[in-house]
Amino acid sequence: MLIDAAGNEHEPSLEPARIVSLVPSLTELLFALELEGELVGRTEFCIEPQGRVETVPVVGGTKTAQMDKLLALKPSHVLVNIDETPKDLADELGARGINVVVTHPNKPSDNIVLFALLGGLFQRQQQAGKLIAALQGDLMMTGQWPERKVLYLIWKRPWMTVSGDTYIASMLKIFGMQTLCHDPDRRYPEVEITPELLAETDLVLFPTEPFPFAEKHRDAFSREFKITGSPKLLAIDGKMVSWYGSRVIEGLRYLQDFTSQLEN
Repeated sequence: MLIDAAGNEHEPSLEPARIVSLVPSLTELLFALELEGELVGRTEFCIEPQGRVETVPVVGGTKTAQMDKLLALKPSHVLVNIDETPKDLADELGARGINVVVTHPNKPSDNIVLFALLGGLFQRQQQAGKLIAALQGDLMMTGQWPERKVLYLIWKRPWMTVSGDTYIASMLKIFGMQTLCHDPDRRYPEVEITPELLAETDLVLFPTEPFPFAEKHRDAFSREFKITGSPKLLAIDGKMVSWYGSRVIEGLRYLQDFTSQLEN
């Protein structure tokens, strides 16, 4: 018996499954597990792996899946995430007799459980084992890094950041980057940019998603808040920091290079 992040029990699928993924990083993981032949539906934001995922039918957005399109695909399993999928949507799918597999990685090592869950559920234990071994190796080689206080922005108008109990914060913490503005009641809180906050910040990180921050946004931020050298305003690949699943392996290596360059 396999247990997902919501405590639901699942029997291993003995026949080829019909999987709909409502989570971009899980869609990418299915390809890494060699399950593309059983993936029958995805969201419009499931864009990886490029060059391979495009032939999979789209059922809508991550939070706005169209039930008629989804049901027409006759899925045996739908993959969701606690942060990314509306609970009422997941509940409705479950009420229709579909196996809803709930995921919720909060730190990089949680991907080990995720790999084992999907590998066991869909008869891809060997492929999952390879991912587990690769991730365990990378986690052992992360090393020691200088501590830096970082403001990781995910949105503007209003400015928003990540709390310390999120996957993003956990990824950054491995490399000595401590996120600021933790809110125990909100995982993605709004934040007021003040001189006091900037005075304790070493780095302001502008990721490429979910808001597509670009150089013009960093320049505008610098002008608005009169940044003259500190804190540093840096671009960062949001996909490498926020996507779990198989992306974590590449993400850890990316962050190691990113942090190493801060020393130069």
